[in-house]
Amino acid sequence: MSPIFEYLFEQYSAYQTDQIILEAIAVSFGLASALFSWRNSVWVYPTGIISTSIFVYLLWQWGLLGDLIIQGYYFIMSIYGWYIWTRKVSPDKNTPITLATANDHKTALLISAASLIGVFLVYTLFDKWNSWTAYVDTLTTALFFAGMWMLAKRKAANWLYLLAGNIISVPLYFYKGYTLSSLLYLIFIVISILGYRTWMKHLNSDQVIA
Repeated sequence: MSPIFEYLFEQYSAYQTDQIILEAIAVSFGLASALFSWRNSVWVYPTGIISTSIFVYLLWQWGLLGDLIIQGYYFIMSIYGWYIWTRKVSPDKNTPITLATANDHKTALLISAASLIGVFLVYTLFDKWNSWTAYVDTLTTALFFAGMWMLAKRKAANWLYLLAGNIISVPLYFYKGYTLSSLLYLIFIVISILGYRTWMKHLNSDQVIA
């Protein structure tokens, strides 16, 4: 077996087969969701709901409470975003892509602050401040909470928040031993950049849900 392959995936030797399969399925649907988001398609939400549901189950088994909170929030925001994206703002037009206003960024900041407080309380309650990764979890949670809210509101700036969280998550998940998820976040970095460029082009064009 290749030394590189062993280095990347040796941690999976200790996992149950069903967990590996479920993570692969969750990663696949997570990738599909990101691609649909890039293409400005409402299918970002049903595929995302499947992915987050599986991840919530796995993260509970693995005891990763910070990541579980993120995925649970994704699930809720996916339902909310699905409603927003399909809501008619006129007889023939759905909610359009728009630029984030100063108030939008203030709301995102409040959401981030609330998430930091929430994660702090959960980690303190369950005595999870036992690794430096717990502190990084609070940062990624804040970024992803703000980014997912922006995505649900169809604000182009969502990609910038998600990009920052994705960059941090690549080494974080690899260090935790979840190589498949780490590789997924690496792909998310590329999609975040492409998604931002695509959405900015949509601002002055006819915007249609695919």
